[in-house]
Amino acid sequence: MALHLFASFWAVSILFVITPGVDWAYAMSAGMRKRAVTPAVAGLLLGHLIATLVVAAGVGALVAENPAALTLLTVAGALYLLWLGINMVRHPSVPAAGKAASTSSWFLWLVKGVCVSGMNPKVFLLFLALLPQFTDPASTWPVPLQILALGSLHIVSCGLVYLLVGFGSGKVLQTRPRAARYVSQISGIVMCVIAVLLFAEPFL
Repeated sequence: MALHLFASFWAVSILFVITPGVDWAYAMSAGMRKRAVTPAVAGLLLGHLIATLVVAAGVGALVAENPAALTLLTVAGALYLLWLGINMVRHPSVPAAGKAASTSSWFLWLVKGVCVSGMNPKVFLLFLALLPQFTDPASTWPVPLQILALGSLHIVSCGLVYLLVGFGSGKVLQTRPRAARYVSQISGIVMCVIAVLLFAEPFL
C-alpha cells in the first residue's frame, strides 16, 4: 500500500481527531478520576476498532443503504449519549484525590467508552465515507486489509490525543474541584446537545 495514501488519510483523519466532540467530553470526564483515563480511552478506541471492522467486513455499506437500520442506529446512539450526558450534568465528575479506582469502575469506564464511540453513528458514517476513499484497488493488499491499516492509523492518533486530553484535563483541574465540576457539567451538556441533533437528524 502506497505511503502517500497513509499520509493523505492521516492529514484528513487528524482534523477530526483534534476537533472537540463527544469523545473529548468523555475523556475529560475521565480525567477527573486519575485512574479512569486509561480504561476510558481504551473503551473509546475499542469502539473505533469495532467501526473499522464493520466497514472492512462490508457490513457498513449494507447498513448505510438501509434507511431503517441507519435510523435505528442513530436513534439508539442518540438516546445513549443523552442518558450519559444527563448523568454527567446531574452527577459531575470531580477530582478523586487519594481514591483508588476499583476493578469494577475500571470496567464500567471501559464499557461506557465503547458505547460512546461505538454507538455514535457519526463515527460509523465517518469511517464509511472516509476509509474507502483512501484505498487502492490495484494494490497487492486486499481492500479490507487496507481499511484495517488506515483504521489502525486513525485509532493510534485518537489514542494519543484522547490520552493527552484526559490526563491534561485531570492535571489542570485536579486542584480545582469547582472548575472540574463545571467542566464535567459542560461536557454533559455537549453530549446532550449532540444527542438531540443526532435524534432530530433522521426526521429533518
